[in-house]
Amino acid sequence: MTQPVESWNLVYDTDTAPWVIGQPQPEIVALERDGWIRGRVLDVGCGAGEHTIALTGLGYDVLGVDLSPSALAYARKNAAEKGVPAARFELADMVAMGQDPDMAGELGTFDTIVDSALFHVFREDSQARASYVRGLHALCAPGGRVYVLALSDAEPGFGPRIGDGMIRESFGAGWELEDLRPARYRGRITAAVASQVPAELTPGPDGKVDTSAWLARILRH
Repeated sequence: MTQPVESWNLVYDTDTAPWVIGQPQPEIVALERDGWIRGRVLDVGCGAGEHTIALTGLGYDVLGVDLSPSALAYARKNAAEKGVPAARFELADMVAMGQDPDMAGELGTFDTIVDSALFHVFREDSQARASYVRGLHALCAPGGRVYVLALSDAEPGFGPRIGDGMIRESFGAGWELEDLRPARYRGRITAAVASQVPAELTPGPDGKVDTSAWLARILRH
């Protein structure tokens, strides 16, 4: 089972989310730098809103969505503090969108969808994972791309870590997996994950850690 919304709210209300690092993920920044972010952009599971804020500030038409009202409150405050009040955020259940095409239709379609650390939360819930991918397909315009940055089980670490096979198997019919490579994910060690952190994972002077991840580029047919 995936976590209930109350669990997500709690980590934002207490500021213990290990993925809230005060900046966008370097891997997503690199995608934009290399010209892969195009057209209308959807930031799914936007959390603290770092990618929505950064891309809005660069002039992209971006919408950040999240299941957690507390995450959206955090993101809106974050955007105001960073001087990007135009950043847009909406409440949305991505799993439900895969079950109800009309719900997905209300958001429209997007040329680029960024998934930074959402896909892997469905590691142990195959039905939710399949519904989530159906929702992505409904929201992504034909010829558009989804970018998935997910924690990898290639080395020990905290959080729901997955193998590359889960990505390959999940994006089958209607998709083309153009690229899937090892990457890095930046996080921070908080009380929410301290018990999961292996001894060899040592934070830097800024309290952040880089851990193994996958970065997938997936074309929507």
